[in-house]
Amino acid sequence: MQTREFVDLRSDTVTLPTEEMLEAIRHAELGDDVFREDPTVNRLEEMAAAKMGKEAALLVTSGTQANLVSLMSNTERGELVILESESHMYWYEVGGISAIAGLLPWPLKSQQGALDPLDVEAAIRPKNIHFPEPALICVENTHNRHGGAVIKPEQLRAVSEVAKAHGLRLYMDGARVFNAAVALKTDVREFARHVDNLMFCLSKGLSCPVGSVVVGTQAFIEKARKIRKVLGGGMRQAGIIAAPGIVALEKMVGRLEEDHRNAKRLAEGIARIEGIAVDLERVQTNMVLFDISGLGVADELFLSRLKENGVLALTNAKHKVRMVTHRGIEGEHIEKAIAAVANVADEVRFKAK
Repeated sequence: MQTREFVDLRSDTVTLPTEEMLEAIRHAELGDDVFREDPTVNRLEEMAAAKMGKEAALLVTSGTQANLVSLMSNTERGELVILESESHMYWYEVGGISAIAGLLPWPLKSQQGALDPLDVEAAIRPKNIHFPEPALICVENTHNRHGGAVIKPEQLRAVSEVAKAHGLRLYMDGARVFNAAVALKTDVREFARHVDNLMFCLSKGLSCPVGSVVVGTQAFIEKARKIRKVLGGGMRQAGIIAAPGIVALEKMVGRLEEDHRNAKRLAEGIARIEGIAVDLERVQTNMVLFDISGLGVADELFLSRLKENGVLALTNAKHKVRMVTHRGIEGEHIEKAIAAVANVADEVRFKAK
C-alpha cells in the first residue's frame, strides 16, 4: 500500500539531507570529539567561527541545547535575563532557562520581534538587595512567533549599545540567521558583529539531519564545551553530524532565497481567499502567518481539513496558522497548498450558510 504524500509546511525542521550530505557522512574522517580528535568536527567549528567573524565555535545536538549551553555560559545562577516575550527560549524550551540554568527570564513585548532599546534600558533596574542582577540580553533572529521577521543589524546595534552601557552581554538565538542575511542580501557577519555570542541551526533551512553550532570568543566556547558535557552533550565520533554541516555552509545558504520566494507566492495566494487575512508586509523570509478568525472555524478543525486536502501546517496562536517553506517545497507544492486552503475555506463557508 502506497503511503500518501503530504505537502509538509509545518516547519523547515522536516527537511531531509541531500545526497551529497549522505555521501559526506559515509566518507567522514572520524575521531573522538570529547578529546577534540574528530577532524571533521574541528573543520566545521573552524568554518562556523570564520563565517560569523568570531574566534571559536562548538557543535551541539540541537537549537534548544545551544540556547541552554549559551545561557549557562553567559551567566551565573540566580541572575536575570532580558528577552522578547514571544521568544523561542521562553515559549518552547520546557522552561530550561529556569529549571536547569536557574535564571529569571524578564520578558519584554515588541511590535515585530525586535526589542526596543528604550524598553531594554527601562528593564535594567538599579542595584538593590531585593533584585536579581541582570546579566544577559537575548534576541532571536529570524523571529519565529513573529512570522520569520528579520531583526536588522541596526536594530541589534541599538540593543548592543544599551547592553555595553550597563555591562551586560548580548546573545542571539540565530537559529535562522542565514535566512535573515539572505533576505537582506548581506553578510551574516553584519548580524553577528553586534552580539557577544550566538547560535545557528544546521537542521532547519540548511537541510542537515541534526545539529546546531554555538559561536563566540575562545573563552566563552571553552566554558560552553564544559557545560555541554554537563548536559550530556559530549559526543564521540560526531563527524557524522559535522560532515553534512560542512556541506550546508558551503552550498546551502544561497538557496534559502528560493524558500523566501515560495513563501511570498504562498502568502499572496492565501491573501486572495475570502475570510483569511495575511499581512504581506510581514512575510520577510520563509514563514507565512495567516488569520482564519474570519472563517469562524476552530483551529483544530481547520488543520484537520487541511490535512485531508494533503497539506500539513501548525497553529502559531489562536486562529493563526503558520506555514514554513523549505528545501523540497517547489512551485507545484505552493499551488497545491493555496488550493487546499481555498477548498477548506469554501467548505467552511458553505456549512455556515
